[in-house]
Amino acid sequence: MDDLRQKYLDLVAGAADEATLEDIRLQAVGKKGEVALAMRELGKMTPEERQVQGPKLNALKDEINSALAAKKAALGDAALDERLRGEWLDVTLPARDRRMGSIHPVSQVTEEVTTIFADMGFAVAEGPQIEDDWHNFDALNIPPHHPARQEHDTFFMHRDPGDNRPPHVLRTHTSPVQIRAMQKQGAPIRVIAPGRVYRSDYDQTHTPMFHQVEGLAIDRDISMANLKWTLEEFCRAYFEVDEVELRFRASHFPFTEPSAEVDLRCSWEGGQLKVGQGDDWMEILGSGMVHPKVLESAGVDPTQWQGFAFGMGIDRIAMLKYGIPDLRAFFDSDLRWLRHYGFSALDMPTMRGGLSR
Repeated sequence: MDDLRQKYLDLVAGAADEATLEDIRLQAVGKKGEVALAMRELGKMTPEERQVQGPKLNALKDEINSALAAKKAALGDAALDERLRGEWLDVTLPARDRRMGSIHPVSQVTEEVTTIFADMGFAVAEGPQIEDDWHNFDALNIPPHHPARQEHDTFFMHRDPGDNRPPHVLRTHTSPVQIRAMQKQGAPIRVIAPGRVYRSDYDQTHTPMFHQVEGLAIDRDISMANLKWTLEEFCRAYFEVDEVELRFRASHFPFTEPSAEVDLRCSWEGGQLKVGQGDDWMEILGSGMVHPKVLESAGVDPTQWQGFAFGMGIDRIAMLKYGIPDLRAFFDSDLRWLRHYGFSALDMPTMRGGLSR
């Protein structure tokens, strides 16, 4: 009995890892271990011998199990100490800037635009991407013969023969949202409508699906001067410059009268866009005073109310601000591109803290 005790206590003390310790446990107190075999011999002893040897064997088994448990705990503590030494971290150090995913530039610029116009009192309005023909065209003073209604520009939804319901289209602009907003809220109103739009076109500067934001402000005394101030303030905030200069060129849109294309003074010296300086002009959006027929279609009395509207491509102004050369790359799902041009998931634009990184 003493020999068994000493043998296994020495083996346990010398075990270097938990695998070796498990082998010792099986040799000593396993079902076929030496202590178990010795306990089977109790049946061959006299009652007097069993009274003496039985307690001794149980005590031996308990002592070996206690030694095994203590050694296993010691090995675990030693392994933990070694791991802590190898993975030591000073939690008092400042955190490292680690990007948690990437925000797509279109999403980032949409947030920037929304933040700027929210600061000027514009609410965000939304509408369906599948529009009926009336909201997308008729209500916006676009007559049936207008080129924009032809299939080479517009995606028309399929209709079965004999289906007399009004035709539906993938909306070609977010202007229908303005109609729906005026019908719901009436006047006065001040909203922007960002969202996806669809047109049948595809090249370096056009894609079948892209993003627009349109603005609408209706009140009793709104004029082109208010439109000019609004757009100047937007460009100043969006491009994060102190001075901007806009040029209005007469144009034609069915839903505004008068209508104007808006150019921004800039410089392309060295291939880099610099806003507010230089001798170049860059077209950035279309705008004008809301046509009286549009107000009538939306249920607003044009003899009492007037206002302005404007629209710009979110993808285009994202390309200008962040130096993205090809519009098609926005939709390629290339993670390398997104890691390069993307924004931190926690980088929320604010007027006070800054719009971009």
